[in-house]
Amino acid sequence: MKLVGVSGALAGDKTSAVVNDVLVYARRFDSNIKTELIDLRDYEIDFFNGAPLADYNEDTWNVVQKISSADFLIFGTPIYQASISGALKNLFDHFPEYAFKHKVTGMIATGWSDKHFLVMEYHLRSILSYFKGFVPTNNVFVHNSAFEIDSDEIIDERVSERIQQLAEEMVSLQRGVNNRQA
Repeated sequence: MKLVGVSGALAGDKTSAVVNDVLVYARRFDSNIKTELIDLRDYEIDFFNGAPLADYNEDTWNVVQKISSADFLIFGTPIYQASISGALKNLFDHFPEYAFKHKVTGMIATGWSDKHFLVMEYHLRSILSYFKGFVPTNNVFVHNSAFEIDSDEIIDERVSERIQQLAEEMVSLQRGVNNRQA
């Protein structure tokens, strides 16, 4: 199985670090899992304009293909103005309606306000459901105070435990989906 993590932040390291933590915990839970981190800072994703995917630049095409070929996915976003990042929303616009069918699609968010955890439930979950992704019951919101200031490492053990639980749930759910299809 291949788990692809997508960090939807174009600035800072926190979101990418948390998405990567999910990938690390998933590999610890099942060493046969292959993982890949797609950090949107490393790509120039074209602004979606309704054209066919073949009309967009190579970065856009490659990222969409990597996500489409994954068995399951974890999406991370910083919360800006009580919403997901524009970069992540733009990426989603490149996918067809059934893009995540039979795929577990986990959610991670980072932000300054405890109230922003609701963005995952009321905004990101609805997007992933639209694409027919299976959304785990666990998700992780990481308040910026949970990070060490200089290194952006998580210093709140409870947050690390929730990240580990999310990774384990995602792996178990995807195994179940795969077994059901076999």
